[in-house]
Amino acid sequence: MSNGPKPPEDEPAHRELDYRWHLAKSDVEVSTTELEFALMRTFEGFGRWQSECLAGVVDVAASGPENALLHIIRMNERPKTIKDLARLTNRDDVPNIQYSLRKLISADLVLREGSGRSGVTYQVTEKGRAVTEAYGDLRRRLLIAAVADVPDLAERLRAATQTLNLLSGIYEEVSRVAATHRRR
Repeated sequence: MSNGPKPPEDEPAHRELDYRWHLAKSDVEVSTTELEFALMRTFEGFGRWQSECLAGVVDVAASGPENALLHIIRMNERPKTIKDLARLTNRDDVPNIQYSLRKLISADLVLREGSGRSGVTYQVTEKGRAVTEAYGDLRRRLLIAAVADVPDLAERLRAATQTLNLLSGIYEEVSRVAATHRRR
């Protein structure tokens, strides 16, 4: 039941939202652009979450990507090379990875071993192991508990992972094609 007359159809509350702009003219462009913006917001929120969760267990100022490197270095309890880290994170900015590794080493979370171009590996220290364990515990108490409270979210996350992996491959392919059209 309404308490008064209906607003005219041209009132903002009754108009369909228009998501079209220079990047989104067709329905597929609108859907793709909306997903891209959701990815950017998710990435930034994820980075803040990683930094805050790490700060909750150790007094180290680390960015989300630096935190990710710490956990990837520990993954499967095997040392990793820079090439491994770049591949596992889908990054090609090796100087930035090296800078992050220096920060993790100076915080005594990661140890550099070996020498030469291909003989250098990185592994977590005992402190790094303790920090990643504490991080995992805090993550379970906060993030995983929140995810578990949402009905059917685990299945939706599996489907989202498949979709994002598919999109990752598409973005990689079209970035190679776009590189052939680069203006000089």
